[in-house]
Amino acid sequence: MLSGVRVLVADDDVQLLDSVCEVLTHLGANVVRALNGGDLIEQLATMGPFDLIVTDISMPWMSGLQAIRSTRAAGLATSVIVMTALSDPRLPAQVQSLGANAVFLRKPFLLSELEAAAAALVRVAAPSKVKDV
Repeated sequence: MLSGVRVLVADDDVQLLDSVCEVLTHLGANVVRALNGGDLIEQLATMGPFDLIVTDISMPWMSGLQAIRSTRAAGLATSVIVMTALSDPRLPAQVQSLGANAVFLRKPFLLSELEAAAAALVRVAAPSKVKDV
């Protein structure tokens, strides 16, 4: 489903990071990990470009939203899935402000929701990269 797609996943919760990476890898994606927002930016600079970024909001040093806003300011319009357990009612609108290629997932979410969001975003961004299995 995501064969050949390059995905950057950022979360400071190692168990969730492992789970998300495992699901995306199982779908055929080439996955790179980041443990916080600063690491996300560093991985983009050294390992990019990526077809998709999956990031938590609440992380040490720099939040996922801050990191993605920084990439948007630099002209990088990579599709993004933003996930969080925070209950702030402003968050969906903040994620929506990142553009049409941004999806908000509230934790806990079903792994099937992650799969569907990733496939939809990658299909829109690069239809030739996504192969149905």
